[in-house]
Order: sequence, then structure tokens, then C-alpha cells
Amino acid sequence: MGSDLPKGEYVPEGHTIHRLAQENTRRFAGRTVALSSPQGRFADGAALLDGTELVGAEAHGKHLFLEFPGERWIHVHLGLAGVFRFGEIADPADGPGPVVGVVRLRIAGDDSWADLRGPNTCEIVTRTEKDALHARLGPDPLRPDADPDQAWERIARSAKPIAELLMDQKVLAGVGNVYRAEALFRAGLDPHREGRLVKRATWDAIWADLVDLMAEGVRVNRIDTVRPEHTPEAMGRPPRQDDHGGEVYVYRRTGMPCLVCDTEVRIEELAGRNLFWCPKCQPKARKRRAAAAPAAGGAATASGTPARSRRTSTAAAAAHTPAPAPRVRRGAVR
Repeated sequence: MGSDLPKGEYVPEGHTIHRLAQENTRRFAGRTVALSSPQGRFADGAALLDGTELVGAEAHGKHLFLEFPGERWIHVHLGLAGVFRFGEIADPADGPGPVVGVVRLRIAGDDSWADLRGPNTCEIVTRTEKDALHARLGPDPLRPDADPDQAWERIARSAKPIAELLMDQKVLAGVGNVYRAEALFRAGLDPHREGRLVKRATWDAIWADLVDLMAEGVRVNRIDTVRPEHTPEAMGRPPRQDDHGGEVYVYRRTGMPCLVCDTEVRIEELAGRNLFWCPKCQPKARKRRAAAAPAAGGAATASGTPARSRRTSTAAAAAHTPAPAPRVRRGAVR
């Protein structure tokens, strides 16, 4: 298994890092491992932990932690170029075989090996340093200890666009450009809406959706976000052809027709990253009209709108508003 990353500027999203944590745990947890740094840049760290037991692995957002005895962890952030490769060892006497490429860290057990190439970060951290990293990160929808209220507290008081907030790892950990675009589309939310103007029920629905979508991403090792009625089979359309794989609504579909309404998908740069959305399925909030004189026979409300008309419009809006999603307190990898 490898964390095969698509071509182009792409930082692996949280589901990829959780898969790497699971794979390292499956292959090495509870076993004595040999650590080396063929490249040499992590030679001191590898020598310090060489010949000890790999206790386990976990992920928080885009950060991977490999645990060793004595409350020491190897902290890995893949960045743009990082990749893990795994392999089998047929004969322990032969070892993992020759090194291919520039390998920062090699982990070798009795029957498996793993090579880490090109990470942004590969370092040993203590309990205090690890706790500080967790404290800087927002809740991760794939962690069972995640609390969406922590993200909501930041979102509800921010004037930044919700699309920018969802990419801020201090607000929400593990969500990248693909999940950001797709979660906002599925919620029918204008990506430019200020965080403080987003309704709590909408945030709860987005969180619950991310928990499900990202858990499925861990399971199948790709990002699929289209609902059953919009799959290639259901719509009679060709499968998506893209380096990133997966069936999506708007991500990297600039100029193509929306799968729901046929409007052209748009793109713009927001906070240094490409943002994709459908202007019809994710409309801007309507501005309130100026107060008008009450119509004959209708009592005016404080806003100047006849009470009867206001009741009618409220009822119509309610008929088109989805029921609030149940409050989801925790995230989990299923």
C-alpha cells in the first residue's frame, strides 16, 4: 500500500493520514522495529528509537504520530511531496530490500517495511510537544474525541467566509480543498457566507456530513461525495476522469455543468487556494428589502410587511427548508 497522491499541488486530506495510521498500526504495532534514515536527515532520531517497539499510530487532521516507549512519538506531516510506501518481507534474513529514491525514514519489522519520502516534517516529539500540537488543531471529524462545538465557537464569531474557515486547521483539522468544496455544495451553502451568519443547524449538518464522507474516504481510499442519484450509473454519464479520482459535484469541475442543475461550476481564488462552487445550488443570501407601506386590509408588522403576507412567506420558506440535522457531538472512523 502507498499513499498514492495525485499530480499537482495537493496536500493529502485527513482520510489519507488516518489510513496511514491504520496501516502502520496493522503492520508494526506491538512489534520491535528497525529504524533508519537512508537519506540521513533523520539519522539521529532513527538511531534513538531503533530496535524499540512501535506502540501504535494515530492521526489528527493532517498530522501522523507514531508512538514509541517512553512517551516519544515520530511526528510526520506529509506536506505537498510526502509519501509513504509499504511492502512485504518474504524472508526476514533478506530484510526489506534496497532503498529506492530519497528515503527520510525506513521502518522494518519481521514481515513488513515502510519508507517515508519527502515529508514536510519528520521529527521526534515529547508528550508536552505532542499535546501542544493537538491544542493548536481544531476538531478532526475522524477522531472519536472530536467536539464540533470547538469549531462552531470559532465559526460563529468570525467574519471570514465559511469556505476559508473550513480550510483553517485551527478551526477544523483534516479538511482540505476537496472536502471543503463538496461539503459546502451538499449543504447548499454559499461559500462566501460569513461564518457568523451561518446557522447552527447548518453547521451541525455539515459536521455530520463530513464525519460520514471522511469515514468513507478512509474505507475506500478516495473521495466520493455524490449521492446515489448522481452517480455515473444513475445518470448514465461517463465516470469522472481526474488525477484526484472519486466522484464529486464541484471540485475541479470548472466550466462543467452542475450534476444537479446544469449551471456551470465556477472557480475563484480564496485565501490562496482554488474555490469551486455552483452559483445556483449555493446561492447568495437574499438581501432584505426596504420596509414598504402595508397593503390595504393587512395590518403592518414592525418590519412594515403585512402580517398576513409575512405568515404566508414564512410558511413557504419553511416548506423548502430541510429539517435541522441532529446535533453530532463526536467524530469517528467507522
